[in-house]
Amino acid sequence: MVSLRFEEYTTDEQLAALAELADVIWHEYFPGIISDAQIDYMVENIQSFEAMKRQTTEQGYHYFAVVMDEVPVGYYAVAKQSDGSLLLSKLYLRADMRRKGLASMMFREVRRYARREGIQLIWLTVNRGNTHAIEVYKHFGMRLLREEKFDIGGGFYMDDEIYGIMV
Repeated sequence: MVSLRFEEYTTDEQLAALAELADVIWHEYFPGIISDAQIDYMVENIQSFEAMKRQTTEQGYHYFAVVMDEVPVGYYAVAKQSDGSLLLSKLYLRADMRRKGLASMMFREVRRYARREGIQLIWLTVNRGNTHAIEVYKHFGMRLLREEKFDIGGGFYMDDEIYGIMV
């Protein structure tokens, strides 16, 4: 029997493990959507241990691992915003764990978290070229709110769509 749980990761050891997982996932998923150079830049600046530590200690992020048979196979991160909404900042699974219903389970956990916290709107940003993820988010009931282009430094931009759903 397979064991599955969603666990908030808070320790340095746990965040380091998630950073290693993020590096694997980003390099298997994003080629063809963004350049290898941008993947490396974003992993270093957004998904490295140092970035995750800063996000959790300074920016109010909460990281959750999807743990299957004691092995992290995916993760998501959320952050309450000053306007009372919830940013779903990350939602990623290893390639061999996709298309098994885990993303839907992860999103249900995010919705539960939002309800517990009294939050009414969950939103996220997604690269407009990431058509698979966009279809998944639409399947969750999310709707396009707006489009934005963000300068993330290093000569790179995030050309994103912002999706949201009322809880």
